Amino acid sequence: MARKKTILAVVADAGGEVFEHPELLMAGMNGMTSRAPREEELIPLPEGGRLFTIPGTPPIGINRRTGALETAAHLPRSWGGGKIQAVSVFMPPAYTRTLLPAADYPSKGVQLPLWAYTAVGWCVEEERFYVAAARVDRNNQWDPDHFDDRLLDPLVRKALIKYPDNRLYEQLSRCAVDYHCFAAKNLFFGRWEAPLPTSPVCNSRCLGCISLQEAPECCPSSQERLTFVPSVAELCEVAIPHLQGAENAIVSFGQGCEGDPILQADTICAAVREMRRATPRGTINFNSNASIPDAVDRLAEAGIDSIRISLNSAQESFYNAYYRPRGYRFADVMESVRRAKKAGLFTMLNYLVFPGITDREEEVASLLALVREAEVDLVQLRNLSIDPVMYWQAMGVSGEGIGMRTMMDRVKNEVPRLQYGYFNRTRENFYPEGFATDWPLPPA
Repeated sequence: MARKKTILAVVADAGGEVFEHPELLMAGMNGMTSRAPREEELIPLPEGGRLFTIPGTPPIGINRRTGALETAAHLPRSWGGGKIQAVSVFMPPAYTRTLLPAADYPSKGVQLPLWAYTAVGWCVEEERFYVAAARVDRNNQWDPDHFDDRLLDPLVRKALIKYPDNRLYEQLSRCAVDYHCFAAKNLFFGRWEAPLPTSPVCNSRCLGCISLQEAPECCPSSQERLTFVPSVAELCEVAIPHLQGAENAIVSFGQGCEGDPILQADTICAAVREMRRATPRGTINFNSNASIPDAVDRLAEAGIDSIRISLNSAQESFYNAYYRPRGYRFADVMESVRRAKKAGLFTMLNYLVFPGITDREEEVASLLALVREAEVDLVQLRNLSIDPVMYWQAMGVSGEGIGMRTMMDRVKNEVPRLQYGYFNRTRENFYPEGFATDWPLPPA
């Protein structure tokens, strides 16, 4: 029988230096409930994960002697007694968190920025960090090692010289260089998935919007939103060479630097027809809130191959509390999911997950009903980036869920054909060999 691992709480001093706490074991949070992690909820920290502090917020751990939960604002006297703060991990792509960092969030004095906060601990026996996460996608094309800015910069300059009048190339150069968007970098590297931001406006007012924060209740957006609607010619000038020549070519509408592309459906339909007249190669994907079902029909007819529909919940109350829709209803989104599959599109959910909300019994039941009724092909289990307390309060709930791994296992067992993932796929990989049994995935 394998020896049980000793995983200590990880904390930081006032200067941000990170170390293990000598007297506290790791705890995590499901919603706002602290508890010990379950064995299946932890994996070694993957390469590309980044530790950062939760400013001014005392960590919560489990006392090694008593087994009780304990909030620690200071180190033990034998360790100097200095003030400490909680530590989190920002997970690399392809990994879904299973627990939030256990911390005394009411003590924090700042609104936390738009990051996905993940619990972390230190394994004494293996001398390495462990995190509360599960791997949900095998694709390694989004690993940071593939994105060397020393190689990128000359390619960006070359493209801007070649296309001096294309506003979309100018926008994407900024996304690649200033915001370090991996998809934008792919465009200039001539490979994989490249972005086609199209809409400066949106009909949602998401609490965690990364491109526009209209109200003061959150925090500054992490990037500036697109300010124009590209012409059909500009879109095609970016997309067609990529579709024709890139390895594993995908072009995707609906990016972090824009509103929602469904509001520009006429322009996009015209552009997609031009792309398909130019080349049958590559995959055309559409990321959207899918708030206009008739537009989904028209986009499918125009020639898109796949759609990724964003939602934080399969329940109307949770959805409305986060998306705060303007001029559409939750029922419109559900209708779009159904129509997408009927129109022959590879249909994905961009499911923004949060421990304590996503794994509630009623949420699991609602997700299962949607997946079955609409014959959803793939659920992208993407970490929702937001201040945990802000989101929890907006949802207006209490208690805890069944656990993220338990939720993922149950949904997969109930609907074995359903795929999990984190990234969009090429047409050739919509239904890869073994997709029906490919769970759980081993850590990289």
